Amino acid sequence: MLARYARNRRLGDAVHQWAFCALKGSPGARAYYQALRDRGKGHQAALRQLGNRLVGILHGCLKTDTVYDEATAWTQSAS
Repeated sequence: MLARYARNRRLGDAVHQWAFCALKGSPGARAYYQALRDRGKGHQAALRQLGNRLVGILHGCLKTDTVYDEATAWTQSAS
């Protein structure tokens, strides 16, 4: 499978860095990443999926005008 070619590289790099840093700073993000790895996803694929999840969480916070809460953000298991 080929990676998507057309993308905003700076935004993609920022989300990748955000996901990588979240592994150390967020227990929920770490558990989500580890669940993906346990299901057989590679490191980069798991980071990409974690980044997508983080963007979704950010979107939800902005849309509902709520402050980020670790417990609320990571209540669901990896899917």
